[in-house]
Amino acid sequence: MQSKRGSLLETLFGTASGFVISLLVWEFVVKPLWKLDTSFVENLSITMLFTVVSVARSYVVRRFFNWLNNKNNNSHVTTRRNHR
Repeated sequence: MQSKRGSLLETLFGTASGFVISLLVWEFVVKPLWKLDTSFVENLSITMLFTVVSVARSYVVRRFFNWLNNKNNNSHVTTRRNHR
């Protein structure tokens, strides 16, 4: 089972690469295609907001599945003990 700290660190490192990609996509793809006039600071702020949301979502989902996996493993052990 992965620790809470491990889950958070993995999520942060995974999201950091997404942050850089999102920043570049917004600046060089979204702005020109939709003819948006935003400054780099506005672009950075928008990307940071979505990154914070992404980290929180990833962490919650990961912890939920760790809890679910742990719960299933514990019920399996309990079931085996009851059959002895």
